[in-house]
Amino acid sequence: MIELSHIEKSFGDTAVLKDISIRIPEGSVTALVGPSGGGKSTLLRCINLLEIPTAGSVRIGDEKLDFNPGRKVSWQAIQKIRRQTGMVFQNFQLFPHQTAIENVMEGLITVLKWPREKAQARAMELLTKVGMAHKADAWPSTLSGGQQQRVAIARALAPSPRVLLCDEPTSALDPELSAEVVDVLGRLAKEGTTMVMATHDLRLASQIANHVVFLENGSVVESGSAQAIFNSPKHERTRRFVSSINAAQGLSPG
Repeated sequence: MIELSHIEKSFGDTAVLKDISIRIPEGSVTALVGPSGGGKSTLLRCINLLEIPTAGSVRIGDEKLDFNPGRKVSWQAIQKIRRQTGMVFQNFQLFPHQTAIENVMEGLITVLKWPREKAQARAMELLTKVGMAHKADAWPSTLSGGQQQRVAIARALAPSPRVLLCDEPTSALDPELSAEVVDVLGRLAKEGTTMVMATHDLRLASQIANHVVFLENGSVVESGSAQAIFNSPKHERTRRFVSSINAAQGLSPG
């Protein structure tokens, strides 16, 4: 179980997240959607503490951290939370000087201190899972965007995190390459991988997510099942957002 309680985040005098509380069950996929600047990526980054909340609490499994203005949290406490997460970034962030398999192995060897042979076997297992085993020895510069993102997903999964966090995982890709990534994430969802994704790609969210949280101006406007949010939202603001994104992405409602 992942639980965010009364999360607030401010940058200076600007409140970016305002009293947000959500629960994410194990094995579920939650999509954070909403207009740009609504707070979805910031909220996602508060889960693994790439952004430290100004107030509230974060719980992942048995680990819980409370935050208060002016109170410093120890690096050790942050790492206990962060090591239970894997992160997939918008722009892949692969190491250009390492091959695909070396990128996946890197954290296992340097952070978890795995023997090289064990790390290599785990990396190849994950590259196979995301359909990239045939590119294990390729440099990132020779891979398409979709292929790089699939390697990045394998890297995020390498330490067997409790939750996979995806920050706009398809936004840097054209529709054809995006479909490759949606397919991989869909298969992970069917296997019971717990995921939270910040995305403006409603095709991705509607195909994969069980639960959707619609954010605007740092607050939760509406949350519910993916079917309810995309087919029969209760709030007029949610309806307008879904309609506008559907029109922009060429999707029909329902």
